[in-house]
Amino acid sequence: MTTAIIPGSFDPITLGHLNIIRRAAQIFDHVVVCVMKNSAKTYMFNTAERVELVRKVVARFPNVEVDTTDLLLAEYAKQHEGAVIVKGLRAVSDFDYEFQIALINKKMNPELDTLFLTSSEKYTFLSSTVVKEMAAYGADLSEFAPAEIINDIIEKTNNRRQTQ
Repeated sequence: MTTAIIPGSFDPITLGHLNIIRRAAQIFDHVVVCVMKNSAKTYMFNTAERVELVRKVVARFPNVEVDTTDLLLAEYAKQHEGAVIVKGLRAVSDFDYEFQIALINKKMNPELDTLFLTSSEKYTFLSSTVVKEMAAYGADLSEFAPAEIINDIIEKTNNRRQTQ
């Protein structure tokens, strides 16, 4: 069985993320969406919330599961023998960063390969940061975030606004 691991912070998961997950689910027997922690980021949703949001969205795919880890990705991948990392690329700038990370992962785990899937052109501009910014201004999120979690994003945005 071939397994793909799709790592990311998913704060929140976007339609661009979902596009990559759907396509990976068509290619691989099993897909693990791994909600990761990035020490350089400040999150809107905590880890448990992000895991739950991703689970809501990927429930439609029978071969996709959601997990989280405190391990480095190269170490986490060792738990899934023969797994391949799948990363979505929106632009050349994504490639520069992701290529460097893939090389580091390969150095730490020589058995680990990374597969890059280019973003569908309608999502090349889309990021979690864009979704959060749009939500802060009350914009319609229906073309940017999965329908299952739009209310969660709006509610979290409103709660954050009230506590500031």
